[in-house]
Amino acid sequence: MFKQSKNNYVMKILTDLVARLLFAIPMLIFGVFHFMNAEGMASMAPFGGVYMVYFTGLALIAGAISIVIKKKAALAALLLGVFFILTALSVHLKSLMGGDEMAMPMLLKDIALAGGAFFMSGVFKNEEENLEGES
Repeated sequence: MFKQSKNNYVMKILTDLVARLLFAIPMLIFGVFHFMNAEGMASMAPFGGVYMVYFTGLALIAGAISIVIKKKAALAALLLGVFFILTALSVHLKSLMGGDEMAMPMLLKDIALAGGAFFMSGVFKNEEENLEGES
């Protein structure tokens, strides 16, 4: 009996805390990179140039923090998923059509990140609803 609850605890840590950190830390780093290289990334923005790069960097950082602290995490993950789909379509698909050989892996990366973000959003939403039901 003790062994089962210990396994559940370990699984909960891996599927909750570690999973959130493994997803959020790269988002935080991507966001910081947006600020560090805004001028270089501005030409890839579909509109707004450097201002759009700063805005998306801030959105990535805010989403990462929200997921780590689990405040409005369902919304943050949902919005990150939408962001990655839009980035895949407006930046990487355009680059792929222009013959950029690195566009396909970047397109697939963003689609995968969107899928992960949408999945996390659903998990967070279920957790929020379960907490509301217990109150």
